[in-house]
Amino acid sequence: MEIAVINYKGGNVQSVLFALERLGVRATLTADHELIRSADKILFPGEGEAASAMRELRAQGLHELLPTLTQPFLGICLGMQLLGRHSEEGGGTQMLGILPFDVVRFSAAAEYKVPHMGWNTLQELRSPLFEGLREEDYVYFVHSYYAPVGEYTIAQATYPAPFSAAVQHRNFAAVQFHTEKSGPVGTRILENFLKL
Repeated sequence: MEIAVINYKGGNVQSVLFALERLGVRATLTADHELIRSADKILFPGEGEAASAMRELRAQGLHELLPTLTQPFLGICLGMQLLGRHSEEGGGTQMLGILPFDVVRFSAAAEYKVPHMGWNTLQELRSPLFEGLREEDYVYFVHSYYAPVGEYTIAQATYPAPFSAAVQHRNFAAVQFHTEKSGPVGTRILENFLKL
């Protein structure tokens, strides 16, 4: 099985590669269009800021390639947000437009600091990606921006209101949390993705 991990200079790529190695899977970190097109599965991880990520995706022509892919695709953290239409981050950034959501910033509240950082539970699980998991399983989040809940939502979390913890449209699935930092729950999600 050929796994392509999209290389757009986003952070956190090495920990995703290590997580795959622990599962006995060797992945290729690449921005090569032909390698990406021919891969069996695509991982799109990332940490960082939306505007600079989109600049890099455009510079490599990936903003045109990624929406055309038809194989199973999993975005992680920033890799989820980039699938939306627009983000408030960076003064407003046009995204890939693969999923019909706009990314907005959390509003700070007395007991809810921004960024949302740490362990939180999943609810409303609606995908084979979560096979074997339970409502209230914990995963690890680090983010200041989020996708609202919509028809594309396949899992929710709450901080303080519900937001999309995972989304899906056609072959494109993505999670806001870090699978590679979420212990056995994150490992199970990666295993489920590899079985799709």
